[in-house]
Amino acid sequence: MSIGVDFDFAKWIAARRGSMEQSAREGAVYAFAGERKFRRTLAMARPVTMALEATTRLWRDVARTELLGTAVKVSDQQYPRVYEAAKAAGAALRVRVPVVFAAPTDSIKVKVLGTEDAPHLIVNLELAEKLDDTELMAAIGHELGHVQNGHILYATALHYLTHSAAFFVRWVIQPAIMTLQAWSRRAEVTCDRAALLAVRDLDKTLGSLVKLELGLEKGSAFNAEEYLKQPPDVKKGVGRYAELFRSHPYVPKRVQALRLFAGSALYASVTGQDPAGKPSLPDVDKQVSDLISVF
Repeated sequence: MSIGVDFDFAKWIAARRGSMEQSAREGAVYAFAGERKFRRTLAMARPVTMALEATTRLWRDVARTELLGTAVKVSDQQYPRVYEAAKAAGAALRVRVPVVFAAPTDSIKVKVLGTEDAPHLIVNLELAEKLDDTELMAAIGHELGHVQNGHILYATALHYLTHSAAFFVRWVIQPAIMTLQAWSRRAEVTCDRAALLAVRDLDKTLGSLVKLELGLEKGSAFNAEEYLKQPPDVKKGVGRYAELFRSHPYVPKRVQALRLFAGSALYASVTGQDPAGKPSLPDVDKQVSDLISVF
C-alpha cells in the first residue's frame, strides 16, 4: 500500500515564505526600519524567489554536507569558549541559538546558513582566536540577529549565489545578487544592533566589527574616529557605484550607524539609562537611511 506524500515543492516554498513574511512584518524591536521595509519587497522579485527555491534544494541536497564535512560541533567540551559566547549572546537577545559548528573554512568568518527551520551557525576557528571573549560574543550576536529577524534563507541565498553560481539559472544570478546585496546592506545595520545589544559595550562591538571586516589582529589599537571618516569617493564617483556591488556598507558607515543607535532612547532604556531627551528609534532610522544610501 502506497503512502500519500505531498511532493509539491512550490506549496512548501509558499508556506515557508508565509513564515518569512510574518518575520518581516514583525522583526525585532531594534530592527532597522529600512531593512524591514526592503525585505517585504523581496517576495515580489522573481529572480529572488527563484534563488530562494534553488538555495533550499542546494542546501538540503549538497551544500550542508559539504560545508560541515570538516566542521566540529561546538559544545561545552568541544571549543567551550565559542560555546559560552554563543550561549551568552543567545540569552542576552532572548533568541534560541542554532547548532554551532567550528570550521577551518576560509570562505566564512562567522555566519548563519541554512533554512529558517534548520539554521547552522558556522564559526571560523582562526578568526575566533583573534577576538577576545566580548568581541567573539558580539560577532555571534550579530549572526543571531539574522536568526531573530528572519534573515537566514535570504543570507544563505546570497552566499551561494556568489560562491556556487553555476548551480543557479544563469539569468537569475546577477539580478538576484544585486537585489539581495541591497537588502543585505540594510540587514547588516539591524544585526550590528543585535551585536551591541548582546554585549552592551559599544567599543567592543565596534572592535569586533572592524576586525571581522578589515582583519585587524587581536590586541591592535582600535580608533573608531578613523573609521567615522568616509572615504572621499563614498558619495560620488567610483566609490558610490562600487558599493552597489557590496553586501555590507562601508565600515565607516556601519560605525556611525551603530553610534547613532547607541545614542537612541531605545538603547538607553534597554541598558538602564535615562532615555529622556534621546532620539527615538524612528528618528535614528531616518538618519541611518540617509547615511547608508548609496546615492
